[in-house]
Amino acid sequence: METARLKIRGMTGVNCANSVTRVLRALPGVADASVSLTKSRALVTYDPAQTGLDAMRQALARAGYQAE
Repeated sequence: METARLKIRGMTGVNCANSVTRVLRALPGVADASVSLTKSRALVTYDPAQTGLDAMRQALARAGYQAE
């Protein structure tokens, strides 16, 4: 397992943070995702054999968020 810290843009409230969490946790290989609205950051634990940063960024982009 690996851990990634993503800077998330586009979150405006708790519902956005919950949405980002759901999007990330729905990806195959993601074991856990926690999102901080105040820090505009997500901490993701994932299996790199099943998913990666590009897949996370793409999933978030489809949901209307930007990840760096």
